[in-house]
Amino acid sequence: MTATTHAPQPLGNRCVQTRAPRETFVAESFSTPTSAPAAVRGQLNPTFLLSVCGHDMGDLELLLPGEADVLVRGLRSFPLREMGSGGWNQQHENLEKLNMQAILDATASQGEPIQELLVTHGKIPTLVEELIAVEMWKQRVFPVLCRLEDFKPQNTFPIYMVVHHEASIVNLLETVFFHKEVCESAEDAVLDLVDYCHRKLTLLVARSGCGSPPEEEESQYGTPIQELQKQAERMEFEIALKALSVLRYITDCVDSLSLSTLNRMLSTHNLPCLLVELLERSPWSRQEGGKLQQFEGGRWQTVAPSEQQKLSKLDGQVWIALYNLLLSPEARARYCLTSFAKGQLLKLRAFLTDTLLDQLPNLADLQGFLAHLALTETQPPKKDLVLEQIPEIWERLERENRGKWQAIAKHQLRHIFSPSEQDLRLQARRWAETYRLDVLEAVTPERPRCAFCSAEASKRCSRCQNEWYCCR
Repeated sequence: MTATTHAPQPLGNRCVQTRAPRETFVAESFSTPTSAPAAVRGQLNPTFLLSVCGHDMGDLELLLPGEADVLVRGLRSFPLREMGSGGWNQQHENLEKLNMQAILDATASQGEPIQELLVTHGKIPTLVEELIAVEMWKQRVFPVLCRLEDFKPQNTFPIYMVVHHEASIVNLLETVFFHKEVCESAEDAVLDLVDYCHRKLTLLVARSGCGSPPEEEESQYGTPIQELQKQAERMEFEIALKALSVLRYITDCVDSLSLSTLNRMLSTHNLPCLLVELLERSPWSRQEGGKLQQFEGGRWQTVAPSEQQKLSKLDGQVWIALYNLLLSPEARARYCLTSFAKGQLLKLRAFLTDTLLDQLPNLADLQGFLAHLALTETQPPKKDLVLEQIPEIWERLERENRGKWQAIAKHQLRHIFSPSEQDLRLQARRWAETYRLDVLEAVTPERPRCAFCSAEASKRCSRCQNEWYCCR
């Protein structure tokens, strides 16, 4: 079906920049539990980092080129049983270093060697498999672990590292998938990554009716494990927002995706309709005390009245993904516009205001597409017999570990998550060395803004722990 009278202009990441200057998910999501070693808590507190001025990115280097090459070459997949082990912890530290270096490189705009190394050594599929493995661990093993009668950890920091691992990987993928060649190097694993993003966005839509995620404030829960569960829930929200960005970058490559991937996105998951649902619910926005707040930089921020018409970064990602999926010739040829899809897509017309079009002028093509769609007969669902690839990582991991979840949890409780005090001190020292303060200061999200005047703020409300002010 032809919906526009002229070819749409590219709206990919080279034309419209809706993301922040590659802000780090390390500082955003690393809210250490109170049971974490004191040395680590003190040095990795994001609130502390927000009070420090920025650095010249070009002067900072975390890894030398030779070191980065060795770390990338050494990346491998771990069985679920080994998550949290010594070798796994070493790789997690290496991933954090690669993560921070990738953000420094991207922000400094001086080439991105981490992205190039991951492509050269074919490690993107490995990262995708590790991402899905830790997702499965959190869904299948972590709940069983928490229910074990003899699970009474004195310190939850080792478990937190496994829970946090998913955030580390998805942030690294979000940073490097900015480049088209990274998506192409994912090969068949891009199918699994599309499924992963779909699961996260579906969860985001489902939870949007249950209120905003819990705030990162002093916990009311009595035990460390209950606090860890609450932190994991909050982290899940932030991971889903990163998955949205990853999905948008995949749609930028729609012209080079396989037919199986396109069918997965458009037919199996019907991503255009899911994205419309996200725009309607806008889970990253909320009204609090009569004020509009948006989730950016790892926290809820009050939006000044003068800024409320400004397109948020996350809304921008959704619009660009919709543009790519609905107007690219490859996707348009594969998408079946049923009556349900038509009804959902026409809801977009209410959002396409003059203010939005001023900020993303290329959406005028989408507006024309919708005007044409309103006058077009819908298509019956296609019943073509198609031979296509299917994602295999989740199914393989499920098959290999089915019926073993309790055994894995008990093994990890005895051998991994019950470290000695000496082991904890050693781990704390290693993490303090990994998270160099000069690097964290440089990649920390932008400073908070005053709730009244939108100037940079240094004082936080002691009651709600959410509003920031430039004066008392």
